[in-house]
Amino acid sequence: MTGSRPMRPKKNTPQPQETVPITPYPSGASKKAQVRDMFNTIARNYDFLNHFLSLGTDRYWRRVASRMLSASQGNNILDVATGTADFALALCRHTQAHITGLDLSESMLEIGRCKIQRQGVTERISLVQGDSEELPFPDNSFDAVTAAFGVRNFGDLHQGLTEMRRVLKPSGILVILEFSEPSGWLFKPIFRFYFRYVLPTLARFFTPDKHAYSYLQRSAGAFPSGAAFLQILSTAGFQEPARKKLTFGVVSVYTAQK
Repeated sequence: MTGSRPMRPKKNTPQPQETVPITPYPSGASKKAQVRDMFNTIARNYDFLNHFLSLGTDRYWRRVASRMLSASQGNNILDVATGTADFALALCRHTQAHITGLDLSESMLEIGRCKIQRQGVTERISLVQGDSEELPFPDNSFDAVTAAFGVRNFGDLHQGLTEMRRVLKPSGILVILEFSEPSGWLFKPIFRFYFRYVLPTLARFFTPDKHAYSYLQRSAGAFPSGAAFLQILSTAGFQEPARKKLTFGVVSVYTAQK
């Protein structure tokens, strides 16, 4: 059109990164089956390695994430990929809700049940074996849905997030704790070196599965973090996605609403 101004190119906006199919083992089995088998194998060493390799910082990360849910935000929480129930127990300490923990690995759940019984909170936390991408719950069942270091293990990230949204009540809260790309010119290369070389080497001394903590490094590195994951949450239908960085961005707490 004559006299019209030339269109300015749009600024580059973060786009969802393509999820790389990182799997624990070099086999033809599905990622879901491989992840289940891996956690069944390392279940007995899992808690010790988490605390040892993070220098205990994982407890702080879970505590911060759990405090993002107050007692006023509902009485029914689903913790997806609950593992040995560390995050479910943190939620139990910082909310008044009943927590349902779900995980693929029965071996991880067995350890979680023992911990729940020792802490005397069996009436507050229930653990069930199940698939995070096919949640065995009706629509609009939970006031909040959480996941700590679990969503990167989904075989289909979009499907898993869609399921989490489906079982949330209207205006329900999503809280996801996950590894992310750290910031800072000094800390970033130190973290990368530790995560890529030191962590897998140390882990091999304590676990019979040499692939497990190599997979941790590779899956965390491939996971779309920061702005890219916020965009993925929006694409899955969540509202007001936000991010809180912890420990220089080594991990992030993502929140959103249905």
